Amino acid sequence: MSATAADSATTTPAPDEFASLSPRTGAELARYPVHDGEHVRAAVRAAAEAAAWWDGLGFAGRRSRLAAWKKVLVAQLDRVARVVADETGKPFDDARLEVVLAIDHLDWAAGNAQKVLGKRSVSPGLLMANQAASVAYRPLGVVGVIGPWNYPVFTPMGSIAYALAAGNTVVFKPSELTPGVGHELARTLAEAVPEVGRYPLLTVVTGFGPTGAELCRAPGIGKIAFTGSAATGRRVMAACAENLVPVLMECGGKDPLIVDADADLDAAADAAVWGGMSNAGQTCVGVERVYVVDAVAGRFLEKVRATAAKLRTGTAANEGDLGPMTMPSQTDIVRRHVGDALSSGGRAIVGGADSVRDDGRIDPVVIADVPEESVAVTEETFAPLLVVNRVPDVDEAVRRANATGYGLGATVFSAKRGEEIAERLRCGMVSINGVISFAGIPALPFGGVGESGFGRIHGADGLREFTRAQSIARQRFAMPIVVTSFRRTAKTMQALLGIVKVRHGRL
Repeated sequence: MSATAADSATTTPAPDEFASLSPRTGAELARYPVHDGEHVRAAVRAAAEAAAWWDGLGFAGRRSRLAAWKKVLVAQLDRVARVVADETGKPFDDARLEVVLAIDHLDWAAGNAQKVLGKRSVSPGLLMANQAASVAYRPLGVVGVIGPWNYPVFTPMGSIAYALAAGNTVVFKPSELTPGVGHELARTLAEAVPEVGRYPLLTVVTGFGPTGAELCRAPGIGKIAFTGSAATGRRVMAACAENLVPVLMECGGKDPLIVDADADLDAAADAAVWGGMSNAGQTCVGVERVYVVDAVAGRFLEKVRATAAKLRTGTAANEGDLGPMTMPSQTDIVRRHVGDALSSGGRAIVGGADSVRDDGRIDPVVIADVPEESVAVTEETFAPLLVVNRVPDVDEAVRRANATGYGLGATVFSAKRGEEIAERLRCGMVSINGVISFAGIPALPFGGVGESGFGRIHGADGLREFTRAQSIARQRFAMPIVVTSFRRTAKTMQALLGIVKVRHGRL
């Protein structure tokens, strides 16, 4: 069912529909159905039938159709980005950048699927030398994707594009805050691939938590890829556990940035502010904690202050550096974190308690010297709040960076020790002398550990995530020594043990 445009922001949606609202103005953008279990199950059944056709096309057939989708997305980039900007409140150019990154990942997934997932021979080893051994990666069938609202194109496309390239079909449940973006993805794919009318490759279901739960429980779902909070992730896992449906979890982070004494401070300050403030701080791999070596802390803080103080929160799509909070209730969390940081001894470098407005706009806030036990350090804020703490040395910075249940991304600025510091961090991804750069490299896997989840999107790991390995051993000739038969004799076993001792018993 397609969305219906709304004529007024004041009418009340029917019980079986909901409204998508502009975070900037509160105006109604469109209405969408609240899909129930029957609808979701029907969508999965149709996707399962389409999966057989899609798999049968082979890598080349899928690659050509995904390339056509890429072409449509490029041609309609501004149209898709406008829906992203309208539903999230982010600046239009930020929305365009998000679509650009998604297109690049779609291109990589389609172009590399055969190389990564195609059937390949493996050595059978000495003891099984009479066998021809191979492994291939077969699609799971139907992949359910439950997407977030902060990057409603880029993040779910890390699952959608890779799942499709691997030979699966997808049922996508976008966030209830950004349902229009999900429909744009499905619409553009349908324009690019004429067969979609008969074979639904990407089906969108809309609604709230219960709709997502129905997707997790639907018979025929091969895997669920979820992005969201750890608390919601646990509920998704519980629903999937009922039918032993495997899951991929990306559950946010509290990502640190470490500034070494020899770092380029101008670049580090710019990265800290961009990583912490872009998209109004609503970035799972954005910078929330900064640990700067004391010897350069004063100069670094001044550069951060000068950069962050220039940023403005706008009310129109092309106004300001930041948009409002996409989810209005997030302001309560931000107000609590800022208040706790200041009341526990932190120093406001930029902004403060008054920066958190009741209309959903939050001006940049930078607070220094915040105790590590403050919720502004321990909990994910998801807003333009940057905590900057001094440390005596890099060892202490690494210790504090790792002293959290989260483990998604991290950033290191160091002229000489970047790789060394990065390898000591407990997280899934690290950028050295840059920020969030790993997310823009399609070949790199993306994901976390601990409270940040498990599983990987992007890269070869992301393609394999949506497949099952199938191993095949084919006998080429009979072995003179038969050990896997009741015809086996003591003499046969003695010969086998002799071979093992010669082969494996020597140092």
